[in-house]
This record gives sequence, C-alpha cells and structure tokens, in this order.
Amino acid sequence: MVHAGILQPIPSLCEPFLRIRRRRLARYSNLTAMASLGDDPIREWILKEGKATQITRISPIGGGCINHASRYDTDNGSFFVKTNREIGPSMFEGEAIGLNAMYNTKSVRVPQPFKFGPLPTGGSFIIMEFVEFGSSRGNQSVLGRRLAEMHKAGKSDKGFGFDVDNTIGSTPQINSWSSDWIEFFSEHRLGYQLKLALKRFGDSEIFEKGRQLIKNMKPLFEGIVIEPCLLHGDLWSGNISSDKNGDPVILDPACYYGHNEAEFGMSWCAGFSGSFYSSYFEVMPKQPGFENRRDIYMLYHYLNHYNLFGYGYRSSSMSIIDNYLRILKA
Repeated sequence: MVHAGILQPIPSLCEPFLRIRRRRLARYSNLTAMASLGDDPIREWILKEGKATQITRISPIGGGCINHASRYDTDNGSFFVKTNREIGPSMFEGEAIGLNAMYNTKSVRVPQPFKFGPLPTGGSFIIMEFVEFGSSRGNQSVLGRRLAEMHKAGKSDKGFGFDVDNTIGSTPQINSWSSDWIEFFSEHRLGYQLKLALKRFGDSEIFEKGRQLIKNMKPLFEGIVIEPCLLHGDLWSGNISSDKNGDPVILDPACYYGHNEAEFGMSWCAGFSGSFYSSYFEVMPKQPGFENRRDIYMLYHYLNHYNLFGYGYRSSSMSIIDNYLRILKA
C-alpha cells in the first residue's frame, strides 16, 4: 500500500502568517467621504436595501492583509463590509457566491452575503451579515460534524470546479469544471501553483519535481470513491470562529466542489482536534488511504504560501514532494 509520511504542523511557519493575516487595520477607520449618496454604493445599499434610516458608526475591524474590514452600525442592526481599493469585484463575487452556496446547505454557520460591486473610485466591496463572535472558536466536535454535513449536502452535478474562478489569499484559483478529480487537482491546483513558482522565482527544481509527482500520484487515489463536495477551500484557524451562542462560524472562503479530503489541506495551520475528526468521520466516513493523501492536499497550500510569502515555505513544499517521489518510486 502506498504510504506517505505526514508532516506535522510547523509553528515557526504558521505564526508569521497568523501575524500578517491578523494585523489591525486602524488606519482605515472610515471609508473616504463621498460627494453624495449615489457615489457611495455601500451607504446607498444599507440605507435602501438594508432598510436602515441612519448609519450611526463605522468602525475598523482587525482583519487580513488583503482587504479592509469595517463594521457599519445602523438603526436596523449592524453590517460587515470589506473593501479592496485595487482589485475589482470579481474577487468578492467569488466570495459572495461561495458564502451563499454554503449558507444554503443549512449546516455550519457562515455570514450571509448581501451585496458586492465596484467602488466608484476603483476597487470593490462586499456587504454581509455581521456576526457577533464569541470568546472561543467553538466546540471542535460540533464543527467537525457540521462541516461534514456541509460536504454531504453540497453536491454538484457539473463535476469538480465552481461557477466562477475565485482567489486563495490573493492568488487566482481557477475553477473550470472537470469530470475527473485527479485531472482537476493536477491542472488547476498543483500545476497552477508550480507554474507560478517557476514564473515568480525561476524555481525549475520545484517545478520539475512537482510535475513528476503529478504524473505519478494516481496510486494515491486507487480504490476510493471521490464525489464533488462543496468545500470552504481555505479552512485555517483565522477563518474559524464561533458566534455568541458558541456555534461554529467559518469565514472568508475559497469555495469549489472537490474531494472532501482536500478541505483538510490547511490543517497544519487550523488546530483541528481528535474530536473534530471523530465527529467528521461519523457523518462522512474515512476512506482507505486517507492518511496517505493528506500531504498531497497540504502541498497545494504550502505552494500557495511559497508563492505569496516567499522562501520560508519552500522547504516544506519540497519535503512533501520528495517524500512522495520516494514512496511512489517515481
């Protein structure tokens, strides 16, 4: 039986990423003042479709390194708003469609998206439900069960992919439909990241070895059934929280329909407990060779981190590739 060793979480790599993604955005305390209501699509939606008559406060919220996050308090409740001054609305379109797909499974809680679009001065915005977070990440057992329920409920008759391309961090994530999971994962996940590493860093070694792995990884998937399941796509600790009732909430997705095991590709930076996996597999039974495939799904995210944040993530990517090439005798 094919066996690939599993890399353990690497705090020294995960912690800088956490610090970057959790920076406070105090300098963005307010959106730039607009000349009129019609020039501010965020304010316009809140005061019309959002059924508020007054915005009482706009407060910055600590967030990631890509977008600016704010809380809009009104006389009809609060709204969560993200803006990006450089990227057009396609990024938030992908997020909104993904959130809506997850929301419709009626499983794990996600913020309900309301509106996305372009900003008149350039960039884009998304308005969504404001979720009052609790003091913890919630019960791991409940999270595992509800995530599995989402995977079980969220199916696609189009195959593997998604209705729109989206982003993983700020990296484009291509979601063209495919009937074959290995083909989809090879071309649009590992292959795309390897090409990006070659383009950005001239890293021919990781490109050539990675392509060799792709050509020889089919035995890892033998004897299992792979169905397209709705995935969050970027499930790390910074995208997991709980509401004020303690129920799990997941955020900032990079959704697509894929092999359910690919959801655990960020487990090295997610802190999933034993109770999480036990509850998950009660709903979505573990398939033979699960442990053998775990690293191949981690590789996609390590490569993405390499492309986003630089050489600190190269050694982890190479370790996974070299280990699989040795085990697969490729």
